[in-house]
Amino acid sequence: MTETVRKISFTEEDAHRPEELLRREWLVTNGLGGFASSSVAGVATRRYHGMLISALPTPLGRSIMLNHLVEWVRLADGQHFLIGGQERASGTLELPGAVHLVEFRLEEGLPVWRYELSGSVLEKRILMPHMQNSVYVNYRLVEGEQSVRLKLRPSVQFRPLEGAVNKPIKKPYSVTSIEDRLEVSSGRPFPPLRLKIYGHRATFTLDGGKLNDVFYRLEAERGYDHTGELWSPGYFSVDVTRKTTATLVASTESWEIVTALSPEEAFEAESERRRRLISCAPEKAREGVAAELVLAADQFVIKPAGRREDEARARAAGEEVRSVIAGYHWFTDWGRDTMISLEGLSLTTGRQREADWVLSTFAHYVHDGLIPNMFPEGENEGLYHTADATLWYFHAIDRYMSYSNDRASLELFLPKLLDIAEHHMNGTRFGIGVDSSDGLLRQGAANYQLTWMDAKCDGWVVTPRRGKAVEINALWYNALRLLEKWVREIKGEAEARPFVEHARRAYESFNKRFWYEAGGYLYDVVDTEEGGDDSSCRPNQLFSISLPNAVLEPERWKSVLQVAHDKLLTPVGLRSLAPDDPEFKPTYHGDLRTRDAAYHQGTVWAWLIGPFIDAWLKVYPEDRAGARRFLEGFHAHLNEACVGSISEVFDAVPPFTPRGCIAQAWSIAEVLRCWVETSKEPD
Repeated sequence: MTETVRKISFTEEDAHRPEELLRREWLVTNGLGGFASSSVAGVATRRYHGMLISALPTPLGRSIMLNHLVEWVRLADGQHFLIGGQERASGTLELPGAVHLVEFRLEEGLPVWRYELSGSVLEKRILMPHMQNSVYVNYRLVEGEQSVRLKLRPSVQFRPLEGAVNKPIKKPYSVTSIEDRLEVSSGRPFPPLRLKIYGHRATFTLDGGKLNDVFYRLEAERGYDHTGELWSPGYFSVDVTRKTTATLVASTESWEIVTALSPEEAFEAESERRRRLISCAPEKAREGVAAELVLAADQFVIKPAGRREDEARARAAGEEVRSVIAGYHWFTDWGRDTMISLEGLSLTTGRQREADWVLSTFAHYVHDGLIPNMFPEGENEGLYHTADATLWYFHAIDRYMSYSNDRASLELFLPKLLDIAEHHMNGTRFGIGVDSSDGLLRQGAANYQLTWMDAKCDGWVVTPRRGKAVEINALWYNALRLLEKWVREIKGEAEARPFVEHARRAYESFNKRFWYEAGGYLYDVVDTEEGGDDSSCRPNQLFSISLPNAVLEPERWKSVLQVAHDKLLTPVGLRSLAPDDPEFKPTYHGDLRTRDAAYHQGTVWAWLIGPFIDAWLKVYPEDRAGARRFLEGFHAHLNEACVGSISEVFDAVPPFTPRGCIAQAWSIAEVLRCWVETSKEPD
């Protein structure tokens, strides 16, 4: 197995273009939903940036505990270098480290910075031990002088992940020192931040104080509060030599956990865990881009830190609780995203057992025939305002069964699935229910956005899509066919017969109602809230082909696919609306209302490349090489935005600038799944 490395080199010319470093970001996660992330430049440009975002028990949720680290290097001849600074609201951007940063790379998915400092070369590495709210920042002298002196100043403002940066620090933090251990505390509700430095001649100087007018440039661009203050307890000093490294550890865990592993042991344990992830993946995913995506996928499969009841139930059944973070930095676990992502994140990567745990976790939350749309930060109960997440649950179980043939789990899931079907046939929350006149599934309730096109701002539902949406009915038909098969296998033919009839009726009505003859594609919604049918050309119609049980008549597949290819396809996914539509928005930027207006009105979504390629291979089953070409744009993107990951969305026109979350679960999942699929020989 070859080493998995992604390398970006910087020249002196790049140093004079700070956007190169400020627009690129890095991400390290801990398997609990916690993470560390910032710009490659070392400047926090988002309110979500921090060296330690801990996943804390309910009701705290994810909280920023170590916001920033300023780093100075002093050589033996007295030269000083600032390699990690911070932007100020005055407009002064302290970015001298850019001159000295010659390389940023990912080694097995973990970030490494390489600085050239007047003949000396210093490397910095960051990791988070798996299932710990801890971060290790390691420094190593790899060339040049025998010794350099580091000065590291941590800065904090304990706050929730979504907390505004402009709230003043009202009460002082306290600092406690015991031998070589330091604790910074603000009192309840946050735990203390524990800090420990490893290295030669390590000291701590207490000179605490506030840093005012810290500027977060991306928050300013996004229309949020963007200027605030941080507080520092002081600074650490430590020597780094060719033989001895230095490591700063920050954690909200107990001291017993913090000191259980030396820095060397922590780095080796995490490196070994990552090597195992790749070795467990299919052969086609063990090197190159696919191996990188396997490591990126690992960032999203989590054990929810706060939901202790889930953990108790799972352990009582001899299992573990697992869920999926929809995207970093701000999303929690979402039902829709989890079910769409499940195959790519856990099945394509050889993590079948965790897929079962995810499905079991969500099975507990089925209420009124629905699974949760999302779990809000710091809460135990889910929100159920979704019409499609529950139908994607059927698809996820089907994909799990195709990999595992786990009949025992299927028998446990089946009563829940039958309950879901009954609620959908009789009608459930949010106007979700089968129309008895045609067997199609309708949905819609005032002030709710129930499909995946769910933008809403200040009460404005941008794309309500109330009525009978095309992908909802494609998913409903797929679910009926799956139930027919599973009930026949477990309960017998007589029990399966009603689902045969429901599926037949839905199929006939779908093909009669959704075909838009004038355009050669499918209506997006029929029987809309306003009356009539919506002929907006959107990617949702592809699910009528791409799902295992396709609801669209095969003779219409090629026409629909061609329209999607010509109007919606880009190098990094599919547009959410055709460019010739009067509502089309070419870019996704600006304040929240402006962004929401564009979110599903043209903006490109990376995950939609999955159903497009599935549909392509149904129409052209021998053309795996052609299907692979649709993924080529993502190769270059791995050097953009979050290095080594795939963004949530992109502008709808060249140069297809990445936007939204810097790392999105279903983007990674679908690209990885299709990468592996297009590596196979045709069946």
